Amino acid sequence: MNPIMLFFIIVALFLLSGIRIIFEYKRALKFRFGKYVHTLKPGFKWIIPFIETIQVVDIRVITINIISQEVMTEDNVPCSIDGVVFFKITNPEKAVLEVEEYKYAITQLSQAALRDVCGKVELDTILSKREEMGKNIKKIVEHETNHWGIEIIDVKIKDIQLPENMRRMMANQAEAERNRRAKIILALAEEQAAGKLLEAGKLIDQSPSAIKLRLYQTLSNIAAEKNSTILFPFPEEALPRRKGKKQE
Repeated sequence: MNPIMLFFIIVALFLLSGIRIIFEYKRALKFRFGKYVHTLKPGFKWIIPFIETIQVVDIRVITINIISQEVMTEDNVPCSIDGVVFFKITNPEKAVLEVEEYKYAITQLSQAALRDVCGKVELDTILSKREEMGKNIKKIVEHETNHWGIEIIDVKIKDIQLPENMRRMMANQAEAERNRRAKIILALAEEQAAGKLLEAGKLIDQSPSAIKLRLYQTLSNIAAEKNSTILFPFPEEALPRRKGKKQE
């Protein structure tokens, strides 16, 4: 092969091997002989092969699951709690240069924060105030990650697993609470109905004709079913007298 042709082929391969394409949602840190130079923006880039290297960082929102953690609450109830962390890299240089494996670091920090926060409150607080628990975990995690150029978007508690006996006790408690509320509502209804009947009695007592109208209305309601016999008392004095024999 012609030496000149071989030389051009080697140069072409050398140039082609340094081509890099960086997507819009990524940033690339350039290192020259292992030393950080600067951060490459999205687009078509070229680096010096064998001398320069790049490390790509995704700047989109990243999701990490918090694996189930065994937690003993303040009222000594064991439970398993898991969650999810949403974060975003705001400073790629710090995220790469300040911490090794930032995803693993955030995972471990989130697990420790979850155990710490949930272990200081009672079970009822965890069940009823998940949003508040997530905010408290977020504060602890972002206090450390701010130095790493990472922003914690949100922390959510996904699931809370309780022992079987605790589930039965909570179900019985909820059923008793519903029965208590039902009895209170029934008692209030009886109280209100008694008050209305008292007012109606006072109104009817002021008008004798109203008593008869109420009686007729009640009889009409009973007769609507057509399955009852109504005996209506009627005074004998109101009946017309029959013609009989002349008095002696």
